[in-house]
Amino acid sequence: MNILLTGGAGYIGSHTAVLLLNAGNQVFIVDNFCNSHVSTISAIEIITGKTLICVEDDIRNTNLMVDVLKAKRIEAVVHFAGLKAVGESSENPLEYYANNVQGTISLLQAMQECGVDKLVFSSSATVYGDPQYLPIDEAHPTAPTNPYGQTKLQIEQILQDICKADQNFRVANLRYFNPVGAHESGLIGENPRGMPNNLMPFISQVAAGQQRSLSVYGDDYPTPDGTGVRDYIHVVDLAQGHLAALNFLKKNEGMSTFNLGTGSGHSVLALMKAFEHQSGKKIPFEVAPRRAGDIASCYANADKAKLVLNWNPQYSLDEMCASAWKWQQSLKFKAEEDEIN
Repeated sequence: MNILLTGGAGYIGSHTAVLLLNAGNQVFIVDNFCNSHVSTISAIEIITGKTLICVEDDIRNTNLMVDVLKAKRIEAVVHFAGLKAVGESSENPLEYYANNVQGTISLLQAMQECGVDKLVFSSSATVYGDPQYLPIDEAHPTAPTNPYGQTKLQIEQILQDICKADQNFRVANLRYFNPVGAHESGLIGENPRGMPNNLMPFISQVAAGQQRSLSVYGDDYPTPDGTGVRDYIHVVDLAQGHLAALNFLKKNEGMSTFNLGTGSGHSVLALMKAFEHQSGKKIPFEVAPRRAGDIASCYANADKAKLVLNWNPQYSLDEMCASAWKWQQSLKFKAEEDEIN
């Protein structure tokens, strides 16, 4: 298939690009690189031994999206592009609505004009809000507690409406839990610009000596050790979910929603201790006040994805931490090499 990845140079997009290319697909990327790196494109090509075409632009440029969809004869889109930091979304909500919702509308208008009717959407477990029960299945009520989650839920509603209006339009709506880890090559992984917003890259930078200590936001949650509990899933397992979703769309109409998570919750301190074990580094930490929009516990019931998509996560928490540490060491080596040169 000819597949377009919006935001495909990002963390999850790059790992998905590798799997899609290795599966024999033609992959094209549109990315504005606001939170990704141009060097990721060449890293994907090194891993796969295949050529990748990337256009640097914003998906809100609808005319560009039309041109790409037509010129590359795109058959399906995997939509990753969007801002994704919970705390930042509470500080800059308008920016999040403009990027995430407006950007998706632009993409969908271009797809409609070009007759492209298959979409895998990168949604989030944040749409569920504060859990009414655990583990969370797809039937759980949606009630986001932050603007980021609201943007994802609004996009889901738009996609539902399109599927009702157009019987040919097909959507696999993937609600991610917490992606971590990196590709086994050590060539691609999570590399945020500026201060990391997610836990694993921050822990990695503390272990590498790039950050003084880890801030643990709240130690008084109703959890076993007082810190937030999340469902951490290896990014390669998550990428495999996108391949399974694309195959699903070949035979299934309408919109289908799937949780992608392991079904197990781990606290902030548990993840930190697992990382210490895999890296051999002590992670100093300080307790900070809770962040706006954060919740105590969130982990998935992913039985639907396992049954319908024939998808099963393979990586353990230790393997997630080991791959993240390998990636962090690779980043540090590259930075030192660049300094010498």
